[in-house]
Amino acid sequence: MTGAQAPGALARLRQTLEKNEYYQHDNAPLKLGLTRAETLLGGGLARRALHEISPQAPIHLGAACGFALALAALAGKDTGRDTLLIQTEIARFEAGAPYGIGLDLFGLPARRLLVLRARRTIDALFAMEEALKCRALASVIAELPDDKADLTATRRLSLAARTHDGIGLLLRQRSTSIPSAAMTRWEVAATAGPRDAYGGAGTTSFLLSLVKNRRGPCGRFRVAWSHHELAFVEADPVVVAAPVADRPADAAIA
Repeated sequence: MTGAQAPGALARLRQTLEKNEYYQHDNAPLKLGLTRAETLLGGGLARRALHEISPQAPIHLGAACGFALALAALAGKDTGRDTLLIQTEIARFEAGAPYGIGLDLFGLPARRLLVLRARRTIDALFAMEEALKCRALASVIAELPDDKADLTATRRLSLAARTHDGIGLLLRQRSTSIPSAAMTRWEVAATAGPRDAYGGAGTTSFLLSLVKNRRGPCGRFRVAWSHHELAFVEADPVVVAAPVADRPADAAIA
């Protein structure tokens, strides 16, 4: 193997090992019911992995939290296990605490949700790392108000998530561009949903932007959440980022 061939061969070997590691032990990805999104994600949301969720703007924090809880409801439905929500005191003060009746109506029974309050971000990260090793949990959500979950911290969380088929959801209260070891990064905004048969309020809907995807291209799409069926419903086509291509420096941008 020549020096020029070595980097490419090593990259392919890493991809093969990563794919085998994440799909072993009947570790099928979490099905979202969204054909286009699942195509981008390689079959669904990867288990044994860390995923990041944040609002596109501060006003959409509720939508970001709702998307995280919807994913937790799907994971719990699929496995029958519980969800752990970790909140720092500041995060709870700024965004509020979960409401039991609302959770039941949303599709995540309050009896299946465990809530842990942490004084500091470092305590929440430690708790999440330990909880991701627990086989009794289908998913672990940590809601953080700051950017202290950096590359080192997310690497530790990603390694902890690999111990079993649970899903780690890092819910950031604001969008960030700091490096992360998460498998995916989502930015969420609230959007108008379809009206009901009487013209009243429709189903909960999200405008999702997949801004980081270690298994394929990114995309942007609108989905609705059916709390009766515990499933997402596609609302419009995905817009996929165009692949990177070489071009002259003075060429026009399409």
